[in-house]
Amino acid sequence: MKFSNSYIHLGDLFYEKINPQTVTNPEIFLWNEALADELNIQDSQQLAQFFSGNRILPGSEPLALAYAGHQFGNFVPQLGDGRAHLLGEVIDQNGNRKDIQLKGSGQTRFSRNGDGRCAFGPAIREFIMSEAMYALGISTTRSLAVTTTGETVFRETPQPGAVITRVASSHLRVGTFQYFAAQGNYQAIEKLCDYAIDRHYPELKEAGDQRFQELLKAVIDRQTRLVVEWLRVGFIHGVMNTDNTSIAGETIDYGPCAMLGVYDHKTVYSSIDVQGRYAFGNQPTIAQWNMARLAETLLPLIHAEEQKSIEIASSLVDEFSERFQTRYITMMAAKTGFSDPEENDYQLVSEFQNLLEEKQLDYTITFNALTRSLSSEQAQQHMRNVAGDWYNRWINRMDELQENRSDIQKSMQQVNPVVIPRNHHVENVINTCIQTRDAQAANEFIDVLKSPYAETIATGLYQDAPTNGDMGYKTFCGT
Repeated sequence: MKFSNSYIHLGDLFYEKINPQTVTNPEIFLWNEALADELNIQDSQQLAQFFSGNRILPGSEPLALAYAGHQFGNFVPQLGDGRAHLLGEVIDQNGNRKDIQLKGSGQTRFSRNGDGRCAFGPAIREFIMSEAMYALGISTTRSLAVTTTGETVFRETPQPGAVITRVASSHLRVGTFQYFAAQGNYQAIEKLCDYAIDRHYPELKEAGDQRFQELLKAVIDRQTRLVVEWLRVGFIHGVMNTDNTSIAGETIDYGPCAMLGVYDHKTVYSSIDVQGRYAFGNQPTIAQWNMARLAETLLPLIHAEEQKSIEIASSLVDEFSERFQTRYITMMAAKTGFSDPEENDYQLVSEFQNLLEEKQLDYTITFNALTRSLSSEQAQQHMRNVAGDWYNRWINRMDELQENRSDIQKSMQQVNPVVIPRNHHVENVINTCIQTRDAQAANEFIDVLKSPYAETIATGLYQDAPTNGDMGYKTFCGT
């Protein structure tokens, strides 16, 4: 790996320069060989030393990044990497610049009395979930390794410790901008904007004084795309704080995340989301709220006149709803078999969503059955049993389209996964790994999740809905 670190040139206001803390007995537990190849990482007996933080890779200059954030709506002016170290950046085989970060690698000045460590279970969860999201075609950070430390961390109970190696397009967050806005340091925000443009939105370089509002517009666009994709597969982030909102439009920080089973907009699994702020159906509204917080940090740069700046920023933030709604309706129509829907088709789509919620149907299983019903009599009978008259009207409409059933089915198969990282299977795999200290269960699960739109020999092992419908299921942040 050839490391560089462009972020370090922004200046020491943006980070703390600090090495990871060493651990007792590091061992690689999960290793992403395909991603390692993309990053040109050579196999080495020293991998556990490098990806635990015990040894610093040549060219690496570890940093703990500074940022602020709204946590469940409450602003905290200084958060930062309290248990993470950015090792640096590498250029992958496609010429893309990627951050390599250790998480659970020890204390920094941002730790706020925390131990700076990560428990084994949450590290496995992030590896499984991020790689599943990548395979589903959703913009995300990725996981390179889970390295056990040979040490114990203390949460509700003593747990084995681990370090996860995360790969991201960058670790710029809405909270990074908020950190400097809270200090009134708009020179730093301008520098941060230019860095974000250079790294993620190079097409905006020629926008001159308009680049700040164009950056806001571009970030909003990526956020609408991202949240629509979350809703497509039933992903619930669980902690959509502004410090967990990536400027690059990637899914980041898989703490208390989960997957939707029974279709219900109010679904919340995160144990820390006691008021349901980040419920499944609230995610678009919260994403727009987060974009408004980003807009606030850019106001002095967008226009010299405050009122004019507010008007420009407000207009862009208001566009979020329209952008999202257009993409969301198009996505749901595609899941329901309409590539070029007419006005009455949207009514069918809406009716099906209502039916899913009223009958408490499983989101993934039902859309998979709907897809298969175009060629399977068994699936067709199942859909008639659960959807009745709606299904009869839908199948008749499919036959009216200027496409044959096979083509429609192929289109639906591209957006309706047959397998997702279901909550009960994720928990079973994590528990098995902790009890056995063997990665086989995780590797077998991940192998199936790599092909979420195709039936493989082992797919059926992980498609079942939980017997209790995930009633009482809770996820935990792990910090």
